[in-house]
Amino acid sequence: MVARRRKRVVRDPEAGVPSPPGYYAIPIKFSEKQHASHYLYAREHSVRGGAPSAWPQKRTLFVLNVPPYCTEECLSRLLSPCGTVQSVELQEKPDLAESSKESKSKFFHPKPISGFQVAYVVFQKPSGVLAALTLKGPLLVSTESHPVKSGIHKWISDYADSMTDPEALRIEVDTFMEAYDQKIAAEEEKAKQEEGVPDEEGWVKVTRRGRRPGLPRTEAASLRVLERERRKRARKELLSFYAWQHREAKMEHLAQLRKKFEEDKQRIELMRAQRKFRPY
Repeated sequence: MVARRRKRVVRDPEAGVPSPPGYYAIPIKFSEKQHASHYLYAREHSVRGGAPSAWPQKRTLFVLNVPPYCTEECLSRLLSPCGTVQSVELQEKPDLAESSKESKSKFFHPKPISGFQVAYVVFQKPSGVLAALTLKGPLLVSTESHPVKSGIHKWISDYADSMTDPEALRIEVDTFMEAYDQKIAAEEEKAKQEEGVPDEEGWVKVTRRGRRPGLPRTEAASLRVLERERRKRARKELLSFYAWQHREAKMEHLAQLRKKFEEDKQRIELMRAQRKFRPY
């Protein structure tokens, strides 16, 4: 058998803490009562091959193994002695595709992450990243001046935060719709300018001006469409409009009932004739 090659683990010579290759271990504790330390693994964020990145180079710290009780505010407070923290963003997993970040909504967002996370910490100066990589700790997440809620207090706080403010929601929706309308208007204006202009090979682009992508139907609109179709079919068919049509329909129904009655009588007689047990 071929022995499996074990992944090389770097050990901090001063603290004796194992860490992944290229990462530095930063010890933290939830509070002073906690004896064991939890370790964050950090390194300077970099992109291979000089690809464009959504995070500023030389000023972004990439952090692994962030516990669930460590929020963005806590992480910013723990790293603030290293320098001014510009922004902190927690994610479930690292960004595989480097792309521009869209602003997150306070109301329309996926489920909160319940497990360990990764973090991107952006400092105002590159010296903040270098200082963060030399932290010794242990750093305290919950202190008397900045307590972190846990247990039932955290559940109550999460429930209170889940209540939506109608006015704030209306403002965010209006802002989004204004930006969306401006985007559609800019696309239509661009399509108008490009229409009728031949390209390098002499082809002329044909567009549909004034048409917007269709919105999904609501339940009331779907019911109205179904009602219109039903009325249209009723007008086309006009069944049993005259009195003689009623009489013919009734007579045909009676004839079918009589025919079925005679067939049932013949079937019963046949079953009696084939019966072997005769009690009388």
